[in-house]
Amino acid sequence: MKRTRTAALTLAAAAAAVAPALGQASATAAPGTGYLQDPAGGEHEMKSLWTKDQKHKLEGQVRFHPGIQYETVSRPALPGDPRDERRVADPDTLSWMPSYEFAWAVSDVLVNKGLTTKNGKHPIVVRAVLRDARGTARAEVEQELTGQPATGRQKVAGGKRIPCDTGRYTVEWSVTRTHYGTLTGTLRWDSGCERYRTAFSGKNGPA
Repeated sequence: MKRTRTAALTLAAAAAAVAPALGQASATAAPGTGYLQDPAGGEHEMKSLWTKDQKHKLEGQVRFHPGIQYETVSRPALPGDPRDERRVADPDTLSWMPSYEFAWAVSDVLVNKGLTTKNGKHPIVVRAVLRDARGTARAEVEQELTGQPATGRQKVAGGKRIPCDTGRYTVEWSVTRTHYGTLTGTLRWDSGCERYRTAFSGKNGPA
């Protein structure tokens, strides 16, 4: 019997992703390495644009979470373990289940461009498209978020499984504030799973 588990693992922490204990199928990601971000940098790094009349500013950011996914299988217990068997990750079942995290900030000018305020409720539309090397859209999400605060963050599930080792992908994203404008960006992602596969095989021990 197999059980599907989804783990938010990172490339930097791949070797720590598998624990031999029964039911333990994920590891804590190293800080700041669990996603790809556009623009690169810290939490407050944003792309921005002003409206033509210079009275409103929109800022935006996206984080792409690859989301490694795998199934577990039964293996004999390790020496010294009182259990008869253990559940471990099966490297042959690795795949990706991406999600997208959008952040925005909406500013309005009080007196001049140097004095702004972030207030009120706003209609925000977030969108992302995951394209393969040929430019074909493999996954797409779009949500209209009404009544949002001037600064906010929203994570959206991708809803599509992406097989391992299917090449490089491009994430095209946008954040729109109606009547203010649309921010856009792109980032690159490599779907290779070899690091996870090696880590899982090494951590799981003999069959």
